Amino acid sequence: MDQEELRAWLRLVLTPRIGPGSARKLLAALGSPQAIFDAGDEALQALLGKRERAALAAVPPELDAQFETLLTWLATSPSLPDGGRARQVLCLADALYPSTLLQAADPPLLLFAQGRLDLLAKPAVAVVGSRHPSPQGRDNAYAFAKALSDAGVTVVSGLALGVDGAAHQGALDGGQGSTIAVVGTGLDVVYPKSHQALTQRLAEQGLLLSEFTLGTPPLQANFPKRNRIVAALSRATLVVEAAVQSGSLITARLAAEMGREVLAIPGSIHSPQARGCHALIKQGAKLVETAQDVLDELRLEVALGGASGGLSASQASDRSVAGADDAPDQDPDQDAILAAMGYDPVSQEALSARTGLGAADLGARLLELELMGQVARLPGQLFQRVAAA
Repeated sequence: MDQEELRAWLRLVLTPRIGPGSARKLLAALGSPQAIFDAGDEALQALLGKRERAALAAVPPELDAQFETLLTWLATSPSLPDGGRARQVLCLADALYPSTLLQAADPPLLLFAQGRLDLLAKPAVAVVGSRHPSPQGRDNAYAFAKALSDAGVTVVSGLALGVDGAAHQGALDGGQGSTIAVVGTGLDVVYPKSHQALTQRLAEQGLLLSEFTLGTPPLQANFPKRNRIVAALSRATLVVEAAVQSGSLITARLAAEMGREVLAIPGSIHSPQARGCHALIKQGAKLVETAQDVLDELRLEVALGGASGGLSASQASDRSVAGADDAPDQDPDQDAILAAMGYDPVSQEALSARTGLGAADLGARLLELELMGQVARLPGQLFQRVAAA
């Protein structure tokens, strides 16, 4: 779109009292943002109340600064490998605007994008979960996302700490399907700060999306809003780990309301992080154990390739998720400890009772297993077995 048209769309987004619903009603009646602002008060009376009409007549005071910032951001866009511009703004009327998002009840008027827009046309699965997952949950998110990406599926998530970040990393390492991050800030704001390197990698190999104007800080109310975009872009939403009160369950609910599949990975009955997934399964979500379960549910027949050396999606996920029972380099004592642990969090005292080992010997073995990445130390002096990733 040209600069005049872009300015009109931005003005519509910034106009107070005109929410997305009212804006879409105006667009349906008048055709374009510029036509809305050119319409007289009489033409708007049938569509808006007095206060809304007054808001449309006033130019938002931040419009000029926001528009100049946006033009600079677009003008300094890096180039993609194919020569295209990495930074773009998509409006509802744009041919590149994702059709799946148009099916949502509340599609954003503008989408700010940086990266590979071609990912919007690929089959996609949302992978979401706790910001504070268990070590196993983090590994599961990475492994499932990598297997799906290897199979050519795009992984969508929200760039939050925990499961989201692990899913983006796994999808980028898989590579074929890559990943889309829907953020709750302006695209010139990195949040959380610890994801600076991941955000840069997403901008180069994946896609960053936001409905929020440049400079928008990480406001708490914006993160639940972005969840509807995560759900709408995806054929299914996979919840890896989630407490009963979790933003991930909001995404799952939104997906179900849109008629999309909801999938969940089961966990330990003793883990608070598994209770949200178990609640979803009780409500009818599909229980999944491998990436192939996800592909089967979506009726996607794709071959796994890339870094996994031609394994099927099921085999790749099994190797990452199923466990380390068959690792050949473990000595008998380590095997006994892993077998005694199971997959639930357990205290050192309980392990000592199960194995008969003294505190000193058991502590030394647990430290060895922790350094080998087979056991994770949890808060509360608990330990948990970790499947090999």
